Amino acid sequence: MFVSEKIYVAGHRGMVGSAIVRTLLGQGVRQQDIITRTHAELDLCNQAAVRAFFAQERPSQVYLAAAKVGGIHANNTYPADFIYDNLMMQANVIHAAHTYGVQKLLFLGSSCIYPRLASQPMSESALLTGTLEPTNEPYAIAKIAGIKLCESYSRQHGRDYRSVMPTNLYGPGDNYHPENSHVIPALIRRFHEAKLSGAPEVAIWGTGTPKREFLYVDDMAAASVFVMNLNEAIYQANTAPMCSHINVGFGSDVTIAELAHAVGTAVGYQGRITFDATKPDGAPRKWMDSSRLNALGWQATVGLQQGLTLAYQEFCGE
Repeated sequence: MFVSEKIYVAGHRGMVGSAIVRTLLGQGVRQQDIITRTHAELDLCNQAAVRAFFAQERPSQVYLAAAKVGGIHANNTYPADFIYDNLMMQANVIHAAHTYGVQKLLFLGSSCIYPRLASQPMSESALLTGTLEPTNEPYAIAKIAGIKLCESYSRQHGRDYRSVMPTNLYGPGDNYHPENSHVIPALIRRFHEAKLSGAPEVAIWGTGTPKREFLYVDDMAAASVFVMNLNEAIYQANTAPMCSHINVGFGSDVTIAELAHAVGTAVGYQGRITFDATKPDGAPRKWMDSSRLNALGWQATVGLQQGLTLAYQEFCGE
């Protein structure tokens, strides 16, 4: 399936992009057939630069994993950055891919595209049926636009541009910034530092009651390659022209309190875990309905405790 393919992975230094590269190499793609560019080499917000890149490289497949991402704090602090950068990257890459003859493209979105109070688990058909979570609405709007870009180029121009919507991801290559990270890397860092300092207590933002689903990033990468390489007729038979995206989840969720204790176990922290109810919780629950993907033959393989242990080992440089 990969013979003579030039595959561009946008965002190859990010957590998901790097996992996609690992997966492609593991499935027999030659290193020289995978095209990558760092941000310093190619600014995806620069339309002229993106067009020049596609004109020169002429990839036959594109994995669009590049994005500006962050947790609740980052989304609340930099909403303009999140909507502008993501809209520009997506529009530039998808349009240039079409302009220079790329027939197959996979766009990676986010579970935040769904309404804040969507029925659980969230099915693909829940898109655009309600109000988004306010703390990351600009990012969600950008990701919805990415889905609709793929659908529109497929409908108008006959392209095979697909979208996958992952649940919350974690694992190698995650962002462990003390303020701008997602919940699992933030917790890993905090528990690690508490363990080193001998802190008797770690206080977690929020009540601990919201429920979240988490997927190890190498499972997400495997799902991405799986969806990209589905027969086009099979993909179309399991989606719809105006609902073409596919959810990728683990299959079950946990409370933030349960997650905190699982991270504490993975890190080896022995102190107390408390919750600060004055801090925002975000959406009460985000659990993906992955039955569409499961019916096509894909299942997650890495359990949460195993994945957290692997993530902590990578954080420690092991």
